[in-house]
Amino acid sequence: MEGGGDVGRGWVGYGKNMDCARLWLGLLMPAVAALDFSYHHQPEMEAFLKNVAQNYSSITHLHSIGKSVQGRNLWVLVVGRSPREHRIGIPEFKYVANMHGDEAVGRELLLHLIEYLVTRDGRDPEITNLINSTRIHIMPSMNPDGFEAVVKPDCFYNDGRDNSNLYDLNRNFPDAFELNNVTRQPETVAVMTWLTTETFVLSANLHGGALVASYPFDNGVPATGTLYSRSLTPDDDVFQYLANTYASRNPDMKRNSCRIKTGFSNGIVNGYSWYPLKGGMQDYNYIWAQCFEITLELSCCKYPRKEKLPSFWKDNKDSLIEYIKQVHIGVKGQVFDQNETPLSNVTVEVQDRKHICPYRTNKFGEYYLLLLPGSYVIEIKELSLFHFVILSNGINHSTPYQQDNSFSEQD
Repeated sequence: MEGGGDVGRGWVGYGKNMDCARLWLGLLMPAVAALDFSYHHQPEMEAFLKNVAQNYSSITHLHSIGKSVQGRNLWVLVVGRSPREHRIGIPEFKYVANMHGDEAVGRELLLHLIEYLVTRDGRDPEITNLINSTRIHIMPSMNPDGFEAVVKPDCFYNDGRDNSNLYDLNRNFPDAFELNNVTRQPETVAVMTWLTTETFVLSANLHGGALVASYPFDNGVPATGTLYSRSLTPDDDVFQYLANTYASRNPDMKRNSCRIKTGFSNGIVNGYSWYPLKGGMQDYNYIWAQCFEITLELSCCKYPRKEKLPSFWKDNKDSLIEYIKQVHIGVKGQVFDQNETPLSNVTVEVQDRKHICPYRTNKFGEYYLLLLPGSYVIEIKELSLFHFVILSNGINHSTPYQQDNSFSEQD
């Protein structure tokens, strides 16, 4: 067993010749017309996404995960070396924006992020390596009806916050800590279904109205620390690290430049500590979908003037890229039986980090656990099969520890 590098059954590497060929092809690829800094309504957004998918078909895949109440497509653009299907050893990452229709900055930032990624593949080593090693799912708008409902944009409140049925989508998910007996909305159901089709590892949900990176839990019980005005996950160290990764590269977020007193420390906050929230999407991702998600509040004003958009892109570009890279921290691997058949639905948990819903291998027998450098015991269980792995200190942040585990029946 070795840590680092592309080791283990199923991991895919790229040779120098392929990199050179890709660089040459990248220089010949058609460029998408430069995206302007303005707010793009559904027809304009669709035209842009379809143009990207057509001109960069080898690294992108555009699909709709469902429809809004009013029948608008919920578009997702996938960027990666294998955009149409999962590849073993390549983690799945996602960004979702515009869950509240009147919080518009994140929607535009994700469109510019798409442009940035596809136009720099083969030209920028950082972006090329990211696309080589990651499958990136980008959903610019989860609430397109709400965005279209905004008639007169305002910094603080607009009619388009909720969906067309007047439901707040960030209060519409099942909740692990208390009953959330609300009617699931089409947009919510579409996202919940989407989460079952991919092995998402890391995610962020882009909002507006404040400047902070908020991390789970948003809700809780005394066992998670609510008596102390907080609600912490078993992976609190990782979540604080992830939130800091984003906030530390955004100068306004780090110093909280909004003109309100918040008590945020260095631009991050525990969600429950800020305010308790039932039925939120980030808790649902972490508890039921095995996906670490944080919420990014990107602007003091929910729907600022379009002239401000270039400065938002400047302040967030590095954070958006660096946050994607964090999908590679920790440990990943596959579990096989004695016949070298991948085992799905096997519990893979770090000792002393038990999740409400135990994390399990996917249909390929893969597991992905986000961890900071340190020493851990990983428990892998399936019926009477038990295996313990000790990870040594100093797991490299940029290259995850990769492990194949083969089992034989235990007496």
